[in-house]
Amino acid sequence: MDKKKINSRQINALETKKRIYETANRLFRAKGFQKVSVDTIVETAKVSKGSFYVHFESKDALLVSLIGDYVNEIDLDYKNYILSLDMTSASDILMSLVGKIADVLTHSIGYDHMNTLYRVQLERTINMDAISGYNRDIYKMFNDILQKGVNQGEFITEIPVDTLSRHLMIAFRGLTYEWCIRHPDFELKEQALKHFEIFLKGIKKQ
Repeated sequence: MDKKKINSRQINALETKKRIYETANRLFRAKGFQKVSVDTIVETAKVSKGSFYVHFESKDALLVSLIGDYVNEIDLDYKNYILSLDMTSASDILMSLVGKIADVLTHSIGYDHMNTLYRVQLERTINMDAISGYNRDIYKMFNDILQKGVNQGEFITEIPVDTLSRHLMIAFRGLTYEWCIRHPDFELKEQALKHFEIFLKGIKKQ
């Protein structure tokens, strides 16, 4: 009997968390992160404010959780995108992927969410490893593309592929940060493509 009560309680808790999660996601997309309060989320989800804080430390933590789940979907989408490309040149594949990532950041995730994510990362109040760590699939994709270029004799061999991949990720984060602080006067896709053209010139074999 006690076991049934515990299971029922756990199920109710999961349902409450899911309702908060889905409601917040819908509100954030419709109104923007900054314009949605915890009060609005709980009122719309029809749950208590206490229930919100049982599951999420803060509104920032909820957003990080949402983006963390979305990152897994995005990385899978990037994989499928690469597989769909009819290209053999590693340079062409890399530039196409850079354009795709810029489009996703700009149009799917959006400035509002990225701005908040950078703030949270700087404050270091929430674990962001799932989003910013080097174990993400996107890092491995960059690594594979660069290795392909080395194997095909397209890229130099003097610098380890892992080092190049890390610098590529660092560069993209820098570009995204620049977009956040200069928005709306900074076109992320345009600047990213220009930057990585320069990057590729530096690693191509002459």
